[in-house]
Amino acid sequence: MNSTVKKLDVTYNPINERNTFTNGDFIIGQVTLEMGKDCQINSLFVKFKAKAEVLWTETHGETTVVYHSKEKYFTLKQYFIRNQNVKEPKHVQLINHTSESYPRVVAPGIHVYPFCFQIPLQGIPSAFKGDDGKIVFSLEAELSRSMRIDKNSTVTINFEAKPDPNILSRIMTPLRDSKDKKMNVFTSGSVAMDVRLEKSGFYQGEGIKVVSFIQNNSSREIKPKYCIYRKHSFFANGERRVHTKDLIKEVGAPIPKKTSETVKQVITVPHDALPSILNCNIIKAEYRLRVYLDVKFASNPTIKFDIIVLPVSLGSAHAPPPYSAAGFEPEAFGKSAPTPWNSAPAPWDPAAPKGKPAPPACNPVPPQPSSESPPFGAPPPPYETHQLYPSPNDFSQTKL
Repeated sequence: MNSTVKKLDVTYNPINERNTFTNGDFIIGQVTLEMGKDCQINSLFVKFKAKAEVLWTETHGETTVVYHSKEKYFTLKQYFIRNQNVKEPKHVQLINHTSESYPRVVAPGIHVYPFCFQIPLQGIPSAFKGDDGKIVFSLEAELSRSMRIDKNSTVTINFEAKPDPNILSRIMTPLRDSKDKKMNVFTSGSVAMDVRLEKSGFYQGEGIKVVSFIQNNSSREIKPKYCIYRKHSFFANGERRVHTKDLIKEVGAPIPKKTSETVKQVITVPHDALPSILNCNIIKAEYRLRVYLDVKFASNPTIKFDIIVLPVSLGSAHAPPPYSAAGFEPEAFGKSAPTPWNSAPAPWDPAAPKGKPAPPACNPVPPQPSSESPPFGAPPPPYETHQLYPSPNDFSQTKL
């Protein structure tokens, strides 16, 4: 016996080669419904939502404690067929308010229902997936029939948030810190270092210029070492869980005993480092640069700088090239103190981007067909009606 609902699928049209969206972008897609026979539908809709969720467990003796928290950012819903008896929660924003956009009785065949959502301009972090939490942007189509189990189809969206302009102004401030240490036991004398960075914000793949003035007044040679590491923090039920991981480690040339040198080093931010997340209440993704002196038979003097990783797709078409070690000018760096590791982020209130193209109409006229295939998939069908393919048995299973 043939199934009444053969397929329910939700897809969207990518807008760039990286298949990534940002604040203010429009997501245009379609819900595809294949029916084997006539069927009356109570409701058919697609919703676009974003939320953060944290979950982990801890075992204390014979007791297992579950830590769980959620943070919802938005839920946008567009109905194609609506059940007027169902009331929407207050947090759900309806995109269309018509009582019935399409016929409730759906004939056999392939039906395509187009939709259009705009991503909010502010107040949301980038998509993220970590050990104990995630931030997810998703499209979900749902079909409801009387006396039947609802059918669903879901697809996730790659989203990278635009940096807060208040943060952008702060991360261009130079950083500087110093440390000195007196040796004892197996090593005599003292060592000192003064380290400077030209800024604290860097795009994925960008080189961090580190300029260090090192005084080695000890009885042994020392080596400057560098490490970029990440710190993921998850918050639930008043508790915090932290995961750290070293991403890049480098070693500079040794400094002979009883000498002083200015050392210049370029540390490249990994291209695949996820953007920093500072505007989520239950998940933080942070990065640090650690500069330290490796002294044998003694504890290593260490300086740490908070750095912010920005998505390169929002900065320029290509990642900034690594800086050459030649031509460093330490005097050009300021004397600003490093920012605290757990400082609260500035409020997320960016202005609407300048020069943003006008939003597309909710019923755009599709481009005329051409002999060449578009680079990111076929355009959506006209928005004033859905399409019906009359021969479902001969229909190709290729996703629209």
